[in-house]
Parts: sequence; structure tokens; C-alpha cells
Amino acid sequence: MAVPAAFYFDLRSPEAYFAAERALAVLPAPCEWQPILTSRLPHAQTFEAYRCEHEDLAMRESVERRAAALRLQPFVWPEPFPFDSEFAMLVATFAKRIGKTVAFALAAFRQAFAGGHALSERDHVLIAAAACEMHPRAILQASATRGTVVESSLAILSMRSSRSNVRSSR
Repeated sequence: MAVPAAFYFDLRSPEAYFAAERALAVLPAPCEWQPILTSRLPHAQTFEAYRCEHEDLAMRESVERRAAALRLQPFVWPEPFPFDSEFAMLVATFAKRIGKTVAFALAAFRQAFAGGHALSERDHVLIAAAACEMHPRAILQASATRGTVVESSLAILSMRSSRSNVRSSR
């Protein structure tokens, strides 16, 4: 029996943004979208380890060219980049629980990389959530305290992806 396809993503990754934009168009069948924290993957691309400004600039130019080649909206770098995606990923996990993973992920990716808004800012995440009819009060309540079901689910998904040899794209 074939294993259903899964798309693992972290909202801080421009590479995941590109894959998300293409997934709906190129995959032959729907797949499961899995929010994970790539920081928990071995050898993950964190976008923080460039040796010099030249390497950082080269990476940014490459990403911008790729966005243009994919005919996406103009790529706008969020400030700061990279940003802390933990809250956004908790919301993505909540979205998964209520059947809005794809809508939220696409809205959040576009907020970050087409709008230039760092998802480390709660308001930017809440705006993306509102775009797919997720109520801010429900989001804040679901992510409010440590050890919530949502936080535990994200940790478990991240751990399982690490064990399943999921790799961060480079």
C-alpha cells in the first residue's frame, strides 16, 4: 500500500514557501500538510550560519530569483530574517486540528515573504489567521500556556519528522 504524501513545513523557510505555492498545482493528489519546527531537524537550514555578508547576500539574491522564476509575488524579506517561528507554528498546528492547515499556511507564508512581515510578531500571525476565518481569541487561547495540546502536538510532529529522515531543503 502506498504511503500518502506529506508536505512538512516551517513558516520561517522561504524554501518551504516556494514548495507550498507549488504543491497545490503540481502534486497529483492532495497531501497532508505537517507543521514542524525545522530547528529540531538534524542539519537543518536555519539561515543564520553565513560566514560573511557576501554569503548572506548571495543567498538572498538566489531566493529572490527563484521567486521570480516561479512567477510568485515579488519576494519581500521580513525584518528580522530569520525570525522566530514558534508562535506561528503553534498556530499552524492549531489550524491543522481544525482543518485549516493549507489556508493558514499559505496566508502566513504570503504575509511573511510577499508582505515582508516577520511572523515573530503575533499581529502578523493573527492577520494571516483572520484571512482564513480563524478567530484570534481561539488562537491565543490554544497557544497561551506551555504544555498545551497544540504545543505537544507540534513537538511530537517535529520529533517524528526527525526520526522519519525529513530534511530541511537547502
